[in-house]
Amino acid sequence: MSESKNRLAFWGVIVVIVLGLFAWLNRPAEVVDKASEKVEQAAPAKPQGLPVMASPVLVGVVVDDISAVGTVVANESVRIRTEISGRLTKLNFDEGQIVELDQLLVSLDDREHRAQLAAVNAELRTEKQRFLRLKELYQQKFISKEALDIQAGAVTRLAAMVQGADARLQKTIITAPFSGVIGLRKVSPGAYLEAGADIAKLEDLSSVKVDFRVPEVYLAKVRSGQVVNIVVDAFPDSVFKGNVYAIETGIDRETRTALVRARVSNEAGKLHSGMFARVSLVMSKKQNALSVPEQALWPQGTENFVYRVIDGKVSLTKVELGRRMPGYVEIVNGLSPGDVVVSEGQMKIRDGAPVMVLGGT
Repeated sequence: MSESKNRLAFWGVIVVIVLGLFAWLNRPAEVVDKASEKVEQAAPAKPQGLPVMASPVLVGVVVDDISAVGTVVANESVRIRTEISGRLTKLNFDEGQIVELDQLLVSLDDREHRAQLAAVNAELRTEKQRFLRLKELYQQKFISKEALDIQAGAVTRLAAMVQGADARLQKTIITAPFSGVIGLRKVSPGAYLEAGADIAKLEDLSSVKVDFRVPEVYLAKVRSGQVVNIVVDAFPDSVFKGNVYAIETGIDRETRTALVRARVSNEAGKLHSGMFARVSLVMSKKQNALSVPEQALWPQGTENFVYRVIDGKVSLTKVELGRRMPGYVEIVNGLSPGDVVVSEGQMKIRDGAPVMVLGGT
């Protein structure tokens, strides 16, 4: 009896499952459609195209320049040296001092030179008096013209000797030939100096010159007045501006370069002679020039292309390149202001493919 009840229960469960499955398979179509809509609404939206990075075409100033290295040179520079031998009696400057034009710098012992000048002056006065007496005698026809001329020559010779002695006396003092900064001295008071001995260096650094070389292929574009930007290692974050003012007349036969000289203001006194300079010579400036990131270029053979983004799709566009700059390149032809180009992701797209712009560079 118990076994019969279990069998009836088992077959009852089977019948319920079959009836339920039959009802599900024959449910109305509206229920199926609504369920599908709910599933679709719950599922996330699929992207409309391949993801890429894009950048707008930049419009700005493109500078055409030449890079070179050069050397900073003082506007004026001279070694203070003695012209005659003598004992140094006085130094009239401090090391590093700013001196003015004609300021007294050095004094040598001048006693001997003063004595020589006094002796020659005395002899000149005597010979002048003798010339006057002989002139009277000549007028009275007591002496010949030749005797008077000999005395006149003696006076002239002594006058020249006076000038020579005075010139030697003037060389016992040295004055500043121009305003500038005096450097470190190499002598001490009391030292005996030979003619030509170095005493110190004087430089005018109110403005400086920068000498650099330009390849001869660019020489036709270099002219006086062009702007140069100078950077030195001592002040890497500062740019010093100047202008070309002179170009060497000849070309170096070995390097095929021309020496160019620019003048740079140095009011702050930061630039010193001998500094290594990185020079950028501005050849021209182009206003409203177009440029794109360098990675936006898509070379094919000898030609260059970019992918323009137009209404969610990309268009492979041929472009003509101009000046290259760090990270960017000028576009001479092929693009217009307002265009957007793909800067990353070109490997996975083709002409006309739909894309989804994620951002820009």
